[in-house]
Amino acid sequence: MKIAFIGLGNMGGPMALNLHKAGHTVSAFDLSAEACKKFGAEGLPIAKSAAETVAGAEVVISMLPASAHVEGLFLGGAGKPGLLDSIQAGTLVIDSSTIAAATSRKVAEAAAAKGVAMIDAPVSGGTGGAIAGTLTFMVGGETKDLERARPVLEKMGANIFHAGAAGAGQTAKICNNMLLGILMIGTSEALALGVANGLDPKVLSEIMRRSSGGNWALEKYNPVPGVMEAAPASKNYAGGFGTDLMLKDLGLAQENATAVRAATPLGGLARSLYAAHSLAGHGALDFSSVLKLVQKAD
Repeated sequence: MKIAFIGLGNMGGPMALNLHKAGHTVSAFDLSAEACKKFGAEGLPIAKSAAETVAGAEVVISMLPASAHVEGLFLGGAGKPGLLDSIQAGTLVIDSSTIAAATSRKVAEAAAAKGVAMIDAPVSGGTGGAIAGTLTFMVGGETKDLERARPVLEKMGANIFHAGAAGAGQTAKICNNMLLGILMIGTSEALALGVANGLDPKVLSEIMRRSSGGNWALEKYNPVPGVMEAAPASKNYAGGFGTDLMLKDLGLAQENATAVRAATPLGGLARSLYAAHSLAGHGALDFSSVLKLVQKAD
């Protein structure tokens, strides 16, 4: 299948590479020359522009940082045409960015008006899942469009859930990431408390992992350096899922909660804590670095 892939960040790059390795004809692009060079060196075909990637593409996949980037890419603005003007009718668009559900619905409606099918398919599983091809996709859109996308999604992920109509995938994603932000802060607090009392963080992590406090962070993504060799914490919090991206997702959750009048007090507090952590200069670090906010100084 001929696939255009736009957005080669920590998640998008490995996802595009997995499609290439699976035998699909992939044409990829990112505004970052460094990202293009990095994945081009691994064999991923790189185009000169986003418009070039979609020429003759059967499927277009985007993996971008925020709502403004997705809307700007597909709909254009400030006198610049959107990519929808270059995508042929009958093409399937899969947006795996994590953005506002309202933006997903807006772009999907614009795509439909041009005869282009679109689904929102944000992911969970982190950079490890992107590299291994074991991501979880949360899909919003028509069932028939999901079934068209399924053979492609299966090359990048292990779990595919149909959350509902357009935008539903984004709603599921912000619910998941709100919980993730909350549990990472709670896990960090508990580990910091134990270490302040002289406990070995590896031992305490294993105790809690096998007890009622067990969670994904303790299983896969420990925030304490040296506890898990492959976790970002053991790599100076480099790579992974950035603090500013978590802050963005927690903000999306709060905007949605306000719109539907849902009570999310812990989500609101988590957003404030991540905002403080970012303002302290840690915005580019992995979100598990929130441990720094609660650990006792040496």
